[in-house]
Amino acid sequence: MFDTLKKLALGTIVPLALLVALPASAEIREHQLKFAAANNKGHPQVTGMEKFAELMKEKSGGKIEVKLFPGGVLGGDVQTVSALQGGVIEMTVLNAGILAGNVKQFGAVDLPFLFNSGEEADKVMDGTFGTSLMELLPETGLVGLGYWELGFRNLTNNRHPVTKLEDIKGLKIRTIQSPIPIELFNSLGANAVPLPYTELYTALETGTVDGQENPSANILNAKFFEVQKYMTVTRHQYNPQIVLISKKVWDGLNDEEKALFQSTAAEARDYQRTVSREVDAKALADIKATGMEVSELSPEETQKLRDAVKPLIEKFGAEIGPDTVAALFKELETIRGQ
Repeated sequence: MFDTLKKLALGTIVPLALLVALPASAEIREHQLKFAAANNKGHPQVTGMEKFAELMKEKSGGKIEVKLFPGGVLGGDVQTVSALQGGVIEMTVLNAGILAGNVKQFGAVDLPFLFNSGEEADKVMDGTFGTSLMELLPETGLVGLGYWELGFRNLTNNRHPVTKLEDIKGLKIRTIQSPIPIELFNSLGANAVPLPYTELYTALETGTVDGQENPSANILNAKFFEVQKYMTVTRHQYNPQIVLISKKVWDGLNDEEKALFQSTAAEARDYQRTVSREVDAKALADIKATGMEVSELSPEETQKLRDAVKPLIEKFGAEIGPDTVAALFKELETIRGQ
């Protein structure tokens, strides 16, 4: 009888002791975050931000408010990254290659003519390679929540149609503030001029630069057609974008809040990519309708561009890190062989 009572007592006491040892489920607390980006409202980048903010409010029961600051109102991309590191701004989304200034391995995603499609890029960035890059960020004061897309970049200018490699020679082309795009256009014979995106329209309008290169959605959204006459569908580079949160902010979140941010970023990612590709497909037709003269490169001319940038790939491959570049191309081979 005593043994039975002892077993019953232990049966009640042990589980209670275990419950005491386990941490209570963390709760979602109230937070207000500033989410900054360079593009204007109506651009797929900002549409993704709006979706993220909407989902965070819904999933947190209104406790987490994400305030959006598009259009570069809080500064250009490089400036915003510094603000994140300092905890002054909580979140941003920008071209992943810009982070090469913080983590050299991110330069790999800026290599020209890398991806054949957005879907191919998704597999690489969502897979082992993209994850390995994000794992390098926390020591720089940043945390990656996932990859969105800006898309394939095309060339515009205000001097003459570009239908062959030689037409690029001598053009002053604005590029993003990242080493590979700068050298890419210098190696094609242009004079690359790195400038923040927020200064680009004025630079085109005043003739400080002859042209620029961006995805079709940007060309339309920023109304570059007002200050540019010619566009060439070069698709010379694909830009994955990365959603970042300040590590100072991240470290202050509890586990439940962190999981919410990650799941929301993934859901917004899928939505943003879909919107981006739909907009890109429509944007080219809309650009033509503005009166801009749009040229397509022949396969032979595209190959000339590819050949012209091969030395660049070798040079930056060594700087980025041979192991990083080898891992990227290995993942691409695996994907293409599936």
